[in-house]
Amino acid sequence: MSANRKSSNINNIESQSSQADLLDLYLENPVKADEVVFGRKAYPDRRGFLKGLGLAGMAAALGGYIPFHRNMPGGLIPAAMASGTPDLAIKGKDGLIILNDRPVNAETPPHLLDDEITPTTRHFIRNNGIPPVNVDPEKWVLTIDGLVNKPLTLKISDLKKHFDVVTRNLVLECGGNGRAFFEPKARGNQWTYGAVACSQWTGVKLADVLQAAGVKEEVVYTAHYSADSHLSGKPGKLPISRGVPLAKALGDENLIAFEMNGAPLHPMNGAPLRLVIPGWPGSCSQKWLTRIELLNQVHDGPKMTGKAYRVPNNPVAPGEKVDEKDFVIIEKMPVKSLITYPENNIQINTNELEIRGHAWAGDRLVNQVDISIDFGATWQQAGLGQPANKGAWQRFKTTVKFPKTGYYEIWVKATDDHGVSQPFAIDWNPKGYLNNSFHRIAVRVA
Repeated sequence: MSANRKSSNINNIESQSSQADLLDLYLENPVKADEVVFGRKAYPDRRGFLKGLGLAGMAAALGGYIPFHRNMPGGLIPAAMASGTPDLAIKGKDGLIILNDRPVNAETPPHLLDDEITPTTRHFIRNNGIPPVNVDPEKWVLTIDGLVNKPLTLKISDLKKHFDVVTRNLVLECGGNGRAFFEPKARGNQWTYGAVACSQWTGVKLADVLQAAGVKEEVVYTAHYSADSHLSGKPGKLPISRGVPLAKALGDENLIAFEMNGAPLHPMNGAPLRLVIPGWPGSCSQKWLTRIELLNQVHDGPKMTGKAYRVPNNPVAPGEKVDEKDFVIIEKMPVKSLITYPENNIQINTNELEIRGHAWAGDRLVNQVDISIDFGATWQQAGLGQPANKGAWQRFKTTVKFPKTGYYEIWVKATDDHGVSQPFAIDWNPKGYLNNSFHRIAVRVA
């Protein structure tokens, strides 16, 4: 859905019937929307009440009869109404939806993420500051210091010469991916589904470089620094500087990368040098990397303290205010899945349809992916491939059969190797992080 969508006036919308108006109403007040669309009040659940003019009105808005309408949860925003629209272009990027232009942030529509290896042109953009202008790889220098036995100053050529160069498929996902679907709204970029990608990265292992510097016994955390500048323009003020526990930093999957999909990094993806720390929020993977400092305490740089990249340590009510002391740092990302084929809002003239996409689970593996065409009443298991390497996503595929013509939604949920499954909806949190609820697409069978 568009980040710039304007809320409708509830008092005036009842006489309107456009799909956009319905979506606005569902976004603003799902209970009121059910009352307007289905002509009923005070029902907490839609099951059993979709009939007569209400069902006809919803079917007309969605372009067809809804065979499994009795299974639709109350207040559900139909997937057919939840698509954004690309409106601007970024050099070297194809079809991304721009959410913000200062700093630049842009997500990829799910159907453009169908490749096992995400093309550079379709990799999302998440910036916190203004990217640097002077990014000559020949002159770029990386410093490793802090609590080390041998501080290092390395050019990119030194990394290539003195360390093993490896290439891996690695998932990066913004911690706020899915923020647009929280109610009440959380502040920040209103990502829907597309702040995720799995490109092929080439570089050296972060662990190898840290160990070459000699990690002192008291080290517990890393601190990452970069060459981008703060939006305020104030010299020396950093837009973001995050880190990870030493145990994560020494994982074999993490890279200091200088290539993306066999070519130099895209300027908006961190050229000429960046960290890639898969399975954790993308903010840990510092772009335009200039320095890594080793610390004997948790790093306290920008976006490491307060509520940034943190969630409440216990469930909270929607809209509830939470004291800063009750927030914990986000570490591994949750299990998640994404339908990449077909595109949302398609119409077909057959009762069979291939469904495919990707699933991933932070530092874990995905064990199972299930698909539903009846709003979650029943599920069928999809075929699931293995990841190309640790930190990569996994491909799933299946074929579904529709019993009759009409409007359907394809729902997908993944389960990780610890038995944890995606939920229909997650607990609200003030910053809108870690939304791993089901991905849904709309299909009309003609």
